[in-house]
Amino acid sequence: MAARDKGTWILLVFICSGLVIGGLLGQLAAQVDWLSWLSYGQEFGLKNPVILELNVLRITFGLSININIASIIGLAVALFIYRKI
Repeated sequence: MAARDKGTWILLVFICSGLVIGGLLGQLAAQVDWLSWLSYGQEFGLKNPVILELNVLRITFGLSININIASIIGLAVALFIYRKI
């Protein structure tokens, strides 16, 4: 069972790294005319964060996710590499 948990963590690391690297490349590609299509995407989440005020403590909740074409390609490449390992 420990090997299965380890495989799950490795898969999660591959997925996150694929999304992050793909998103970064998408932002960099936005400045190149013929690669600008890689930066096309959608942003969703909380536009205004939710604030919980408790007099002594203020907690702010916010989440925003920006998915673009390059991050989807990065996710696919990360899953492909994971399957080959």
